[in-house]
Amino acid sequence: MSKKPTNGIRRWATLSAIALQMGVVIYLFVQLGKWLDATYGDGKTYVIICTLSGVALSLYGVLKQTNRLNK
Repeated sequence: MSKKPTNGIRRWATLSAIALQMGVVIYLFVQLGKWLDATYGDGKTYVIICTLSGVALSLYGVLKQTNRLNK
């Protein structure tokens, strides 16, 4: 007697994957900012710009994926 995963479990797994993806994107953008600062900058300007860009990109992705979930 095998049960199919319920919609709640599937939704939970999808939202967990979205959170993981958001963390990875922000982490990669922070690392990019650190590298740019070490290579071209003298302060933390690139870290700030890249971090904010990563957060914005992650939020855009979360909104797109949650809108797709609600359809």
